[in-house]
Amino acid sequence: MIHDALGRAFSFPSPPRCVVSLVPSLTETLFDLGAGDSVVAITDFCIFPENLPQPRVGGTKNPRIEAIRALGPDLVHMNLEENQRRHAEELETFTRVFTTEPKTLKDVEQLFVTLGAIHHRDPAPLVEKLRAARAALPPRSFTFAVPIWKRPWMWCGGDTYVSRLVEATGGTNVLASHARYPQVDPDDVRADVIFLPDEPYAFTKEDRATFPDARVIGPFRGHLFTWHGSRTILGLQWLGDALKT
Repeated sequence: MIHDALGRAFSFPSPPRCVVSLVPSLTETLFDLGAGDSVVAITDFCIFPENLPQPRVGGTKNPRIEAIRALGPDLVHMNLEENQRRHAEELETFTRVFTTEPKTLKDVEQLFVTLGAIHHRDPAPLVEKLRAARAALPPRSFTFAVPIWKRPWMWCGGDTYVSRLVEATGGTNVLASHARYPQVDPDDVRADVIFLPDEPYAFTKEDRATFPDARVIGPFRGHLFTWHGSRTILGLQWLGDALKT
């Protein structure tokens, strides 16, 4: 049996053949795993792999349920944070919904294993790439903070995938003890490094001046920080380069 993030047990004696992915990072991961041939529909925000021909069925927060129903899927992939439970409940009236919520690199490794078991694909290549990307990081020690919104300023607390990703490079989140996405005035944030991703809020070069006493990295493609799955590997590699002095 395979369990999802809600603790529900699933059995996949044969791989699903008609899959809808409502999580952009999982869409990419499914293709990298070799299970892309089963994906029949994706979200408006699925941009990797590029130029996918699959029909779009709305956003992560507003999927078109009836369009999904018409496809007759035997599995829908969702995420606890990116998707909404009420949509999952609607989908569960006619198909299986498998929900994930990786927060750590260990969780991402287990995600590869779980997806491999569901789709009957070998997760070892992705697992090995993830381990190699982490092992290639040189030892470092620094403090950091990652804003995700402005007006009001909101940040990644310790209980987030983003925080755990940067921590894997030797960083210490100065807001780790706060709520998951605390509202904190930037004048009250003291860190060696401030990361400015371009999503979910599109920070600009002008925002760098907000932190005159820190090393500011960015703006940069936010999916390197926020997408868990095979993009975690790219995120670690990017961090290794970005943190070089």
